[in-house]
Amino acid sequence: MTITKESELVEVPFWFDPLCPWAWVTSRWLLEVEKVRPVHADWRLMSLAHLNLVQRKGEGLSEDYRNQMEEAWGPVRVCAAAAEYAGREVFGRLYTAIGARFHNQGRRDDPAVIPEALTEAGLPAALAAAAGSEEFDQLIRDSHDEAFNEVGLDVGTPVLRIGGMTLFGPVIRQAPRGEAAGRLWDGLVLVAGTEDFFELKRSRDRSVRPSFD
Repeated sequence: MTITKESELVEVPFWFDPLCPWAWVTSRWLLEVEKVRPVHADWRLMSLAHLNLVQRKGEGLSEDYRNQMEEAWGPVRVCAAAAEYAGREVFGRLYTAIGARFHNQGRRDDPAVIPEALTEAGLPAALAAAAGSEEFDQLIRDSHDEAFNEVGLDVGTPVLRIGGMTLFGPVIRQAPRGEAAGRLWDGLVLVAGTEDFFELKRSRDRSVRPSFD
């Protein structure tokens, strides 16, 4: 498909938590879709920490995963602080800067990631201090609730909205490129156009891990 200047762009809200590797893969797919369909990603915040520790009350979490969720507050708080400082349009480049370091470079535990990512995104590295502050938590909750009040609490991330329908997914191991990305998008558009659609799923083997190539 060739995108012309006359093509009407479709805004696609996409809720992300920088820590989630599956959301990262799906977000890179959506950027591929932008190249072959008249689509524009509208990046928005959700919080795995809020979902798992507050809304789900931490039920069934291992100690290790609970600790991961406590730490997950930091990056999403920094993203919220960045939006307050520079507007929501900063989300795309900041998410890319953080995600590339967390996932592609395997540096999730490196404290240098957030200051580096802020600098790459053209933001003050001092915004990293927001990681330990609750100042922007209401902004995070409001954005999070916009998605999860519709999609429900029995899912995670990625979450996106197509044609007025908010959906969990697509969960993909590796982002398809070019026209393959476009075809997956086309399928989701068809699904989202069915008002009474609720679920389409297959189980993931424990050996399946996201690929960031």
